[in-house]
Amino acid sequence: MTFDTQRYPIGPFEKPAEITAEEVAQWIAAIASFPEQLSTAVAHLSDEQLDTPYRPGGWTIRQVVHHCADSHLNSFIRFKLALTEDKPTVKPYFEERWAELPDGKLAPVATSLHILDGLHQRWALLLRSLSATDLKKSFLHPEHGKEIFLDECLGLYAWHGRHHLAHITNLKQQKGWQ
Repeated sequence: MTFDTQRYPIGPFEKPAEITAEEVAQWIAAIASFPEQLSTAVAHLSDEQLDTPYRPGGWTIRQVVHHCADSHLNSFIRFKLALTEDKPTVKPYFEERWAELPDGKLAPVATSLHILDGLHQRWALLLRSLSATDLKKSFLHPEHGKEIFLDECLGLYAWHGRHHLAHITNLKQQKGWQ
């Protein structure tokens, strides 16, 4: 499979044929550690650096950080809906439009880093409490036109954090930023 390595620096998400308990544990660990990794990646960047797109036509680092907070908040809510309702239909959102709103383009990254820190602490706690049966609960995503199971969604969001972290770390490496 060929893909744009600037857009997908770690490749697109690929759902394993069978999701094992070991993969679930690794994905939960990735969710738990993501806020600290992201904070470290952007810790010493100037506003000019934060406002640099990670690829031509792509979001700035600042927008990527805020997008992670937006996206992960939505996913956390979808997990809770699936755990408390029978196959709820979730509301999609236009992430590219959210990224263009003033808070996505101008707010200090610390605001979203704080959100991600608290959110991921709660999310990891919730995830560690789930049984294999819980992870087979699902929601309906009208944009994708399919049922999405929580175990797959967990893998997707573990990937999502690594994916956007790679956008930032690759740009820093390209530019020689510390």
